[in-house]
Amino acid sequence: MPNQERQAHAISDRHSRLLKSAKIIKLIGEEQFGRAHDILEVGCGSGIISNALATAGGDRVKVCAVDVADNRVEKKGYTFQQVDGTTLPYPDKIFDIVVSNHVIEHVGDRKAQLCHLQEIRRVLKVNGLIYLAVPNKWRVVEPHYRLPLLSWFPQRICDAYLRLFKRGRYYDCAPLSARHAMALFQDAHLLADNATLRALRVTLQAEHSAHPVTRLVNGLLPDWSLAAFLPIIPTFVFLLRPQQP
Repeated sequence: MPNQERQAHAISDRHSRLLKSAKIIKLIGEEQFGRAHDILEVGCGSGIISNALATAGGDRVKVCAVDVADNRVEKKGYTFQQVDGTTLPYPDKIFDIVVSNHVIEHVGDRKAQLCHLQEIRRVLKVNGLIYLAVPNKWRVVEPHYRLPLLSWFPQRICDAYLRLFKRGRYYDCAPLSARHAMALFQDAHLLADNATLRALRVTLQAEHSAHPVTRLVNGLLPDWSLAAFLPIIPTFVFLLRPQQP
């Protein structure tokens, strides 16, 4: 994907970003987050999540953040570097946790996505953890342009679809199916824990705790009954660890 065709998709709504950061910490786990000293957010966007991670970690945690453009509305509490492409400006094996939240679909084609994962693995400590969220290719409404089924089609049809509805000239995102995500993780030598259902339960509890659907899903439905909806669930969440030699 040509860089000049990419659009800024940073979300600057503070409330939603703070809820997202709380979900990330919850899914990472208190033990993993509690022993982390160095955290990296790749594609920090508004900077609100990076700031929230730093605040949650206190003096114990140093948070670094990178992005290909500076769209930050929150600039305190962490260090920021602007980067070009997927290369990360850090030495090997220095981060305890790396967060890639809705970033991999923006880096380019499969080769660029693999480079994104390989770079994250390179800077991750041997016992480190990656939080990775990505939109589902087969979700009903594409999240960046809000058009039904947009990500289902080949590139040229996606581009024409955007032009038809005057949303742009070039579809600059590449969401993943679960199968393609798992294949990428394998090629990047990462072990994947699909945390999507746990993320769904955490999100419902955090954002809609009193809603009847939350009581139904979190109170009555086991994971096996929800697994049938995984192919069309809007967002996949994975916890990744480096494969050991």
